[in-house]
Amino acid sequence: MTVPQHSTPTPPGWYPDPSGSGQLRWWDGNAWTGTAWNPPGQAGVSQAAPGQPGAGQPGAGQPGISQAGAGQQAGGGQPGVSQAGAGQPGGAWPAAARPGQYAGPGQYAGPVQPAPRPEISKQTPVYNPFIWLVTLLPVITLIILLLWNPVFHLRIVGARRVPALDPGSFSVPYFLLIVSGWLIYGVSVLLSYLDWQKLQKDGVVRPFHWAWAFLGAGVYVVGRSVIVHKVAPPRGLAPVWALIGVVAVSFILVAVKVSMIVSTIAKALPM
Repeated sequence: MTVPQHSTPTPPGWYPDPSGSGQLRWWDGNAWTGTAWNPPGQAGVSQAAPGQPGAGQPGAGQPGISQAGAGQQAGGGQPGVSQAGAGQPGGAWPAAARPGQYAGPGQYAGPVQPAPRPEISKQTPVYNPFIWLVTLLPVITLIILLLWNPVFHLRIVGARRVPALDPGSFSVPYFLLIVSGWLIYGVSVLLSYLDWQKLQKDGVVRPFHWAWAFLGAGVYVVGRSVIVHKVAPPRGLAPVWALIGVVAVSFILVAVKVSMIVSTIAKALPM
């Protein structure tokens, strides 16, 4: 009778990419994710360092691969799964010593903390045309609002001679203002997605997700800038300052236009 062998689940962490790309790939505890990282100053991380046991052997230093074909048994595909914990950096990990890991039946050591984001190189650019367009596209709406000089007229409606706003008072700039707002919203979401992809290609681990742009371009700009500032201090906050300037100008211009509209309507009302 064969006794089934049980192995401790490998904790989440950075491990050599099993595809042999030479990068580190994030293992979430259950499966490989799409997040890869090329540590600066390290090359050939998929190979074991000289002098370590197993150096120069196929699969040495890679999690889930051992001379005995570990990882092809129960729990195959997991890094570090073997009878003796082969492939795990530093040997087998005690289950109770890793917070957030399953430590046996009825035991749990706490939530799994996400891996810290590594800093990117100082030569890596943190700004691109996509984020600047997301930040400055609302200026188009401000220009249209600046060119719109509202003049409202009233007309008498019905037998009771009720004054009503003449629809002809809404000029072309008014409709351009409405349409441009929706177009800028859609384009901002698309540009946020492109910026998110560019940050991933530049080596930013888990950049601020582009889907936040559905709540507003400003939400994405602020969140993106905070993450970039963490991985590339002291850079990354310029879009936030530009956004603050655009919002301040918007408040001033809207206040002026609202006062003009109120004044025009008041003049048009019969005394």
